Amino acid sequence: MGARQRTTRARRTRPAWSVAALVVTGISGFVFVSGAVTSRGTDIRPLGGDITSVVEDRARQVEARRTQASTLQQQIDELSEAADVPGLDEVVAAARAAEAPAGFTAVEGPGLRVTLTDTPRSVEVAEGLDPNVLVVHQQDIQGFVNALWAGGAQAVTLQGQRLISTTGIKCVGSTVVLDGVPYSPPYVIEAVGGDTRLRAALDASPEVGLYETYVSRYKLGLQVETVRTVQAPAYDGALSVQFASAVTP
Repeated sequence: MGARQRTTRARRTRPAWSVAALVVTGISGFVFVSGAVTSRGTDIRPLGGDITSVVEDRARQVEARRTQASTLQQQIDELSEAADVPGLDEVVAAARAAEAPAGFTAVEGPGLRVTLTDTPRSVEVAEGLDPNVLVVHQQDIQGFVNALWAGGAQAVTLQGQRLISTTGIKCVGSTVVLDGVPYSPPYVIEAVGGDTRLRAALDASPEVGLYETYVSRYKLGLQVETVRTVQAPAYDGALSVQFASAVTP
C-alpha cells in the first residue's frame, strides 16, 4: 500500500555494561525489545493465513515484549539509582525534566479527533481506476499528524497509541503498522490542543488539502470533530539510541 503513490495536481510522497553505560541507559529509558517484532522483514500476512488471527497473534506478541521491556526498564532504573557516580543526580533531574516534552508522560485535555477511512466498497468506481486511490496511505496519516503538531498539539495519538518524534508509521499490505502492531481502518488520530489552532493548521496543510480532493473525488472518508477530553497515554514503545555520552565516575 505505502509503496505506491497517487498522481494528481501534486505528487504524494512518504515525505546498542560499565557503570557509565548503565547510567546513560537508565536515565534515557531506552529499551529495544518491542522493535524486534517488525525487524525480521517477514510478511505479517503470510499466504493463506487468516488476517484477523494474524493481527491478534501479532498484537499478543507485541504486548508480551512490552511487558518484558517494562520489567527490564524497572531493573535498569533500580541499578541506576544504586550507582555511585558523581553528577548522577543532576543528569537524572535533567532527564526527568525532558520526559514531558518528549512524550513520556500522559497528557489529557480538549482537542480534535480525525478519522480516516477507505472508500466504501459500495461506491462504484470507473473501470481501470488505480485501486490505490481508494485507500488511506501512510503519507495521508503522516500529513494529518504533522499538521496537528504544526498547530501546536501537546500530544498526538494514532489508534490510541502515543506518537513521538521518532515514531515510524509503516504500510504493510492493507494495514498500517505502529510499534509492531498492525491496524486496519478506520484510522483515528487524536490531538490535545486548541481547537482553533489545530483546525487552522489542517486547513493550511497541502497534504491535508490533497487528501480532501480524494475525499471529494473518490469518497475517501474524513471526519474532523472537536473532543472535550482527549487522553494521550505516555509513550511506552521502543526507542533507538542515536546520540549518547558517558557519565564518567
